[in-house]
Amino acid sequence: MKKILVANRGEIAIRVMTTAQKMGIKTIAVYSTIDRNAPHVKFADEAVCIGEAPSSQSYLLGSKIIEVAKRLHADAIHPGYGFLSENADFAEAVEKNNLIFIGPKPDAIKVMGSKLAAKDAVKAYDIPMVPGIDKAITDVEKAKKIAHDIGFPILIKASAGGGGKGMRIVEKEEDLDSQMQRAISEAVSAFGDGAVFIEKYVASPRHIEIQVMADSHGNTIHLFERECSVQRRHQKVVEEAPSAVLTPELREKMGQAAIKVAKACNYLGVGTVEFLLDENHNFYFLEMNTRLQVEHPVTELISGVDLVELQIKVARGEALPIQQEDLQINGHALELRVYAEDTLNDFLPSVGHLDVYQLPEGKGIRVDNGYEEGMDIPIYYDPMLAKLITYGKTREEAIQLMIEAIDEYQVEGVQTTLSFGKFVCKHEAFRSGNFDTHFVKKYYSAEKVNAATATEAKVAALIALTQYHSDQKIVRLPD
Repeated sequence: MKKILVANRGEIAIRVMTTAQKMGIKTIAVYSTIDRNAPHVKFADEAVCIGEAPSSQSYLLGSKIIEVAKRLHADAIHPGYGFLSENADFAEAVEKNNLIFIGPKPDAIKVMGSKLAAKDAVKAYDIPMVPGIDKAITDVEKAKKIAHDIGFPILIKASAGGGGKGMRIVEKEEDLDSQMQRAISEAVSAFGDGAVFIEKYVASPRHIEIQVMADSHGNTIHLFERECSVQRRHQKVVEEAPSAVLTPELREKMGQAAIKVAKACNYLGVGTVEFLLDENHNFYFLEMNTRLQVEHPVTELISGVDLVELQIKVARGEALPIQQEDLQINGHALELRVYAEDTLNDFLPSVGHLDVYQLPEGKGIRVDNGYEEGMDIPIYYDPMLAKLITYGKTREEAIQLMIEAIDEYQVEGVQTTLSFGKFVCKHEAFRSGNFDTHFVKKYYSAEKVNAATATEAKVAALIALTQYHSDQKIVRLPD
């Protein structure tokens, strides 16, 4: 493998290219017209414009990307995450054109791309699943009967879903009809597939995922867990590894369950098996993401493994160079997704111009970045600017370093999630490890943050006033 086309943009494109470069592999960037001067374009050995700004006219044009790869004599295509990374038809087309798809086989993508098919595939492997039905449903009366059997509250989920789309929590029977129609409508709009299913709603869950890696020689390993419970709109914002609540025994159980899930679909490459963990530490299979995850750096830091390098080696047909017993957890890592979002206005995107953009540096700080000072934030793509990752010997050290790194990260021109990251790191619930996926709902809102800020200002003013009165009492002698 001498040349790879990276079918993505921003920080993940640069992340993949960095490892390829380290391995002596040339890289090709593709870009839309609005990304002409983007850092990933400058970083690559070659770059080709593939279309207009909207992703449907550029980064989602699979046939055009394959045509560019063949024309420039690439050996393989790395899809990154998002865009075409979990598109089975694209993976199949890449292989049909005698190129290597750096990812799983199309069949595995297809099976795990449907939550219902995924549940069906892992049935025989004795993996715990949330009580519910394992087939698509549109009949409200039938849904009511199922809901009564498993008990309210329930969760309606789109089979082809992701990112919280086509998902509805139903607390009582009278809301079932309207919420089902909304879920189906949203699923059709987002995925072109209105299939929904019903499962028991786990009230206070933690979102724990296990990193897996499989080669074509029958070897499958797990690289421990990531805690991804701090979310907004069912999407992760703060992730860490390892989790503060997993015991070594539970970690091993979940790791082995994740390996079984990977084997259930003859998995190849890097993937992530997601679980819900309830308040009694029972875990349930949620889904499998058949690609590199946004939060993969925290796993790399605690395991000492370059996951992109393993992806490339496995795609070349090599056996995994490490076995399960070679792996151990060293230290603690934390990641904050730095989104251009207004965190005090329901995390809505904050587009604009990066008037100031300066990254923190130092021991234990890693920034996977996709932007430069002076750039505009396009409205066409995910608003993530970068990922800020910190690493320490202990969880406390990683958290403290994250707070310091956030203070050093200078951004002007757009709102970002940096202040939210600091709020999380300073919050007692997070610091104690006693939190779940409702962290934002419970602790974070414009009103709560503004009230806390006002209280802090009041306390500071009282301290200053007390100090002033104290100073006035001191008899000042003339010089």
